[in-house]
Amino acid sequence: MSERRLALVASPTPPAQAAAATLADAADWVPVDQADLVIALGGDGYMLQTLHRMLERRPPVPVFGMNLGTVGFLMNEWRADGLAARLDRAKPFKVTPLQATATTVDGRTHTLPAINEVSLLRETRQTARIEVTVNDRVVMSELACDGILVATPAGSTAYNLSAQGPILPLGSAMLALTPISPFRPRRWRGAILPDKARISFRILDPSKRPVSAVADQREIRDVARVDVCMD
Repeated sequence: MSERRLALVASPTPPAQAAAATLADAADWVPVDQADLVIALGGDGYMLQTLHRMLERRPPVPVFGMNLGTVGFLMNEWRADGLAARLDRAKPFKVTPLQATATTVDGRTHTLPAINEVSLLRETRQTARIEVTVNDRVVMSELACDGILVATPAGSTAYNLSAQGPILPLGSAMLALTPISPFRPRRWRGAILPDKARISFRILDPSKRPVSAVADQREIRDVARVDVCMD
């Protein structure tokens, strides 16, 4: 363990805080900004937050998560013992985020990374109406829906699964394009796309039917267009 500079971070939930106290003497912990490996204690949401923080570092810092939440799809099992051996045996998995470029109705542009998914959601009681383009080809001229999302394999068991989208194996070179409560065409269930696909959404009638774009946990409201590709 002395060869690694380890940082310990934990969700504010009582189980995660108790686990952090248990590990207090397990290593010579360093501050996050000095670490070359971060141990994250919490659930999938906290892991997602931590991954976003570490992606901002250059080079990005790897994260070893232990589940103190509910599902723990992105996490390892929580155990207090044998941390050094577990880190030695751990197999690295590279997470490649999506990159969303959202243009609002007033012309401002926002660039958003997403590890799980990029979703477009209606802002009012009225359905959204969205044109869907893949690799410069219009595949849906008008989708009436509550929204639509693009999910990575890591995010395919999150919102995508709740929207009846497909589960994608980790490491697969695929993306899920999944409508959210489609009204017309009602039977369209989306598509599985190669991860090199360039996906664009154009909001039809954005003044009457406003739409927001959400990249993991960051939201941009009143978008006119959103372009999504693998970073």
